[in-house]
Amino acid sequence: MITFYNHKHAQHQGKVEMFRGALVPCFEVPARVDHVLAELQRRALGEVLVPLAFDDSAITAIHSPRYLDFLATAWDQWLALDPANVDKDILPSVWPTRTFRTDIEPDNFAAKVGLYSYDAGTPFTAGTWVAAREGAMCALSAAQQVLQGDRAAFALSRPPGHHAGADFFGGYCFLNNAALAAQHLRNNGVEKVAILDVDYHHGNGTQAIFYDRPDVFFASIHGDPRTEYPFYLGHADERGAGDGLGANLNFPLPRGSDFATWSMALETALAAIEKFGADALVVSLGMDTFEGDPISGFKLTSDDYLRMGQRLARVGLPTVLVFEGGYAVDAVGLNAVNVLQAFA
Repeated sequence: MITFYNHKHAQHQGKVEMFRGALVPCFEVPARVDHVLAELQRRALGEVLVPLAFDDSAITAIHSPRYLDFLATAWDQWLALDPANVDKDILPSVWPTRTFRTDIEPDNFAAKVGLYSYDAGTPFTAGTWVAAREGAMCALSAAQQVLQGDRAAFALSRPPGHHAGADFFGGYCFLNNAALAAQHLRNNGVEKVAILDVDYHHGNGTQAIFYDRPDVFFASIHGDPRTEYPFYLGHADERGAGDGLGANLNFPLPRGSDFATWSMALETALAAIEKFGADALVVSLGMDTFEGDPISGFKLTSDDYLRMGQRLARVGLPTVLVFEGGYAVDAVGLNAVNVLQAFA
């Protein structure tokens, strides 16, 4: 299995995030990807390549031009306010909510940040845009590899992507890599694509992007949003809208769920994907379902990820796997590569 590695990911390295009322060191750190890369190389599990280059149309197929322009210029705008900001990350402090307008972009920079974000836990740094854009290239490259006939390819990148919407960031995510991969498959002749999100946290951005579309099926197994981030999306009654009705399937599970419970949801999700008639599969591969994850609540073990990889392989579809969350840093390499090795 070929891996496309974001060699620029470490340019995004937040200093602090807001967590339970305090500024704390970021959980989303470069070492997450470093551990996965080291384990891939230790097991010699296929080639590790830098991504191909794609033009901006591959990204604007998912994300709005206004939002992309903000991401590309945000750091320069931040420094223009005060050169001393070079030592500070950007964190939002104000947001539009119900009855507020979002069609007009404010001139005030703090208001712009709030317009394009939804939490205070996703710092924007000097290298965020470079890292996020290269991550998108990894996802697109993995999709292209599958289009060229490979059974599967892996996009190893950070920042992650599945919380990013068409025009907003949050949950450590800026560009939605899984959505970009799915759309690239669609744009190049794959009639129906399924996205399976196995991260502990619901892929709210991915769901929002495809919610009214019948050509991309989204299924997510995640912590119950009544108690778990991102809280406001991911309930079982969210089935899609308009032409996309029936093409969205959520499995909110309680804290403490083990692999036996989790795998029953997986079987139901895969049966729905088969019924949908998917021609290709994109997996948002979050490893924060691990029993040792510091900000999550499921009880999967390292051996369970071998079983996950085996089951995903039996689906028999061309598959793009995209690295998402996983914050038990010392274990994330073992767990992610267990999935990949068992799949391969």
